[in-house]
Amino acid sequence: MRVLVVEDERGLAAAITRGLTEEGFTVHTALNGVDGLWSATHQPHDVIILDIMLPALSGYEVLKRLRAARVWTPVLMLTAKDGEYDEADALDLGADDYLSKPFSYVVLVAHLRALLRRGAPARPAVLAAADLTLDPSRRKCQRAGQEIPLTAREFALLEFLMRRPDEVVSKSDILTHVWDENFDGDTNIVEVYVRYLRRKIDTPFGRHTIDTVRGVGYRLNTEG
Repeated sequence: MRVLVVEDERGLAAAITRGLTEEGFTVHTALNGVDGLWSATHQPHDVIILDIMLPALSGYEVLKRLRAARVWTPVLMLTAKDGEYDEADALDLGADDYLSKPFSYVVLVAHLRALLRRGAPARPAVLAAADLTLDPSRRKCQRAGQEIPLTAREFALLEFLMRRPDEVVSKSDILTHVWDENFDGDTNIVEVYVRYLRRKIDTPFGRHTIDTVRGVGYRLNTEG
């Protein structure tokens, strides 16, 4: 299995490379975001370990450009200790998993093997519900041909709902997948962002796309 490690801390990159090689992985390394992006897009890999804080090009930007280029190789992001927002933003941009520094090498290998078992899922180029479309790779949302600007969190919430059309999803499911499984803030944040979305994707067009199912959660109405 081929692993690309994009990490600017030379000691850590060398340690990860040495350990994974002993586990039987074929490892390639890049010490900055520019080199990492080139390797990820021009060479085949089964999984990518990508640090957020990188010189030349941040891990966020590398990930964003990879997904925009329709490179769906599973990505494990390395985030700062207690970096709750780092983790949430990484998932918003298309990361498949994350690991906070410092981490146990045993845990790192376990995360990698889990990602390899899952593989790179086929991801639809464009999600659609009636005349509402969402393009995850280009990070674009349109309704009736008109582009709608969304924040990263709004985009992630809408994508989560559009991948589960006509299915009722609970607040806890939304918090786990759109925010973070350890989120301990006010759960009303979900209602706030649903309201933000409605103001952008429904109100100006006279539509009703997101239903509230009282006492349960929300449902994306595919008929709009």
